[in-house]
Amino acid sequence: MPADAKMSDIAGLTLPLPVSRRAFMATSTAAAAGYTLATGPVRADVIKTSAEGLIAGAAAVKASDGEMPLYFARPEGVANPPIILVAMEVFGLHEFIKDVVRQLGKLGAFAVAPDYYFRKGDLTQITNFAQLMPLVNSKPDQELFADLDATVAWAKAQGGDESRLGIIGFCRGGRTVWLYSTHNPALKAGVSFYGSLMDPPNAFMPKNAFDLAGDVKAPVLGLYGAEDQGISPEQVRQMESRLKDAGKTAEFRIYPGAPHGFFADYRESYRQEAAKDAWRRATAWFKKYGVLD
Repeated sequence: MPADAKMSDIAGLTLPLPVSRRAFMATSTAAAAGYTLATGPVRADVIKTSAEGLIAGAAAVKASDGEMPLYFARPEGVANPPIILVAMEVFGLHEFIKDVVRQLGKLGAFAVAPDYYFRKGDLTQITNFAQLMPLVNSKPDQELFADLDATVAWAKAQGGDESRLGIIGFCRGGRTVWLYSTHNPALKAGVSFYGSLMDPPNAFMPKNAFDLAGDVKAPVLGLYGAEDQGISPEQVRQMESRLKDAGKTAEFRIYPGAPHGFFADYRESYRQEAAKDAWRRATAWFKKYGVLD
């Protein structure tokens, strides 16, 4: 598979533009607010989580070949909060991902979103898939694992509790959840929002989530849309069956009428009812498996 091929998670982003732009920010406003422009118009009613009561901001962690930027949030005055990794979409470390980090911080977590595409440049400034996809598709899985491991080590050194480690991810980050759950035995739980399952392999990503289902080490919750144009409900059901046959702990929810990206409140694909239910299930999952109190 060539590096610029359209993966199933990206195929799911192919949606018609809204008829009216009145409910969306001007391009300059969206850019100034820190949102990616690669997916088109940015909704005007995006969720905005304040940093009140949190210690939040940018930092950097030493990776194998440089300083990897990250964004974190943790509750003030709380010792040894659980660590939750936030695996981003293909669009870089933009405001939507940062807001998710703050939401998790409000729940008591030391949430960290590493910019593991930093070697490719600032992906938030790329506005079309033709430039974006060869970059993200050439990210080696082994390098990804090393970057996430380095992030966990950094959070632990900052006082986070590695014994209560979780991961949540969206789109390509949802795939990351599935794969990282096969890599790190310390992981307590994962939540994958519409993460790809059956993409064909390439030199950088030699196996997909379906191939590695038997190696999953942590309970994973999969949240998918019935109208996803890249990841079909049938694929989700096949993944569920394979995990069950392998004796793995996993649950799935497929939301009727929801497209790919239904949780992304900044995009036209956002579906409020599905997003609220999915977040409720995600937080309950982390509580059930000892990540969140």
